[in-house]
Amino acid sequence: MTFTTRTPRVVAARRLQRRRDRDQTGRFLAEGPQAVREALAAGVVLELFGTGEALTRHGDLALLAPVVSTVDEEAMTALTETVQPQGLVAVCEQMDITLGDALAKRPRLVAVVAEIRDPGNAGTVLRTADAAGAGAVIFAGDAVDPYNGKCVRASAGSLFHVDVVRIGLSFLGDLREAGLLTLATSGNGADDLDSLLDDGALAAPTAWIFGSEAHGLPRELLEAADRRVRVPIYGGAESLNLAAAAAVCLYASARAHR
Repeated sequence: MTFTTRTPRVVAARRLQRRRDRDQTGRFLAEGPQAVREALAAGVVLELFGTGEALTRHGDLALLAPVVSTVDEEAMTALTETVQPQGLVAVCEQMDITLGDALAKRPRLVAVVAEIRDPGNAGTVLRTADAAGAGAVIFAGDAVDPYNGKCVRASAGSLFHVDVVRIGLSFLGDLREAGLLTLATSGNGADDLDSLLDDGALAAPTAWIFGSEAHGLPRELLEAADRRVRVPIYGGAESLNLAAAAAVCLYASARAHR
């Protein structure tokens, strides 16, 4: 049987493109073979939708899915948000955990995205944090939904590798109790990233806190963090964008930890 856009299960899956429905059901969509592969490895796939051609081409993935549903091209287009769908979409269980559970694992590197609204930036920070060896990424305050389709795609599978926490803005005390140095990023920070590297401060377990490009970090986080850090600009650029700044900071810690 081949499902269409009117098939109830396709209709229900398509609703997961809206945050309200993701929040209500605790489910989200992972699009494309790479994301599906990572979701299957994480054990969170509930159903795999695919065109006949894609399911044949990626038969190894179809064998691992608990439920496989063949859909026509129109239904696949409806389920995806990319211009050129790759023929596979998985319905997955959301995986975020509590801050306490994440910190109980004693991560040495944590990334916090505080009130970041852009899903592409958030997904890229997720991917970078994973690459740098971070154990957790915290979405704090009124931040973008980590299960937003664009965020999932931008994470390139890293969403399934790190602990994801969603929490309000009152978390610094918990990070300190877990032994993490809290570093708030700011273009006007008193501390220079290179200086922290040189004096060995980044060898400590660290939580980097990043704010939105438009508004920066909330004042309460800037004032309460252990240190306020700026990334030095040596050329004529006004600043780095969020994802680039996060990469520089997280990899500085990764280098110090090793």
